[in-house]
Amino acid sequence: MIRKLRRLRGICLTLPLASAWLAGSIGAQNNEGATPTASAADSVPRDGSHDFDFELGTWKTHLRVLRHPLSGSSAWVEFNGTSVVHSIWNGRANMVELEADGPAGHMEALNLRLYNPLSHQWSLNFASSSNGIMGVPTVGQFSNGRGEFYDMEPVNGRQVLVRNTWSAITNDSCHFEQAFSLDGGQSWEVNWIADDTRVEAGTGKGR
Repeated sequence: MIRKLRRLRGICLTLPLASAWLAGSIGAQNNEGATPTASAADSVPRDGSHDFDFELGTWKTHLRVLRHPLSGSSAWVEFNGTSVVHSIWNGRANMVELEADGPAGHMEALNLRLYNPLSHQWSLNFASSSNGIMGVPTVGQFSNGRGEFYDMEPVNGRQVLVRNTWSAITNDSCHFEQAFSLDGGQSWEVNWIADDTRVEAGTGKGR
């Protein structure tokens, strides 16, 4: 998924950057002699462009998927398979290729993750081979070893708040959950659980 029109994109980025620089210059002149209340470094978001480096490589994955989310059903199906994570753009993007099998059939999916250096956040873009359509981006970041990503998307005709989380991250294992909420995040129903165990480490090099 290579972005085109790079020249146009560069022009579009230049305009807001120039405006921000001009506004900063005027602000600095108007505030000469003022006593700063906080260090500029304190307000700079952390660089999270390599937060997914831990996942580069090949993993054995065990999935539990709720068969009928938001229906009151507690029927789960299980899959076992392989997840391969490739680094792109020197770690500022990556792609997950998932293939798994279970009693419910064969599953093939991918997740394209893109880091935005302006917002310091990641967008996660999921697609399944069953329909070939990229889903709504789930956006968020990591903090204190835990990743949380959110979006609003239609599920069975209703707009649902979606949360993806990574936790229990070690060099050789990690835990992932997806959950839905119909009440703005007051309560959650987990519908996808993945426990991954490393098979082979990745190189971390872009392709």
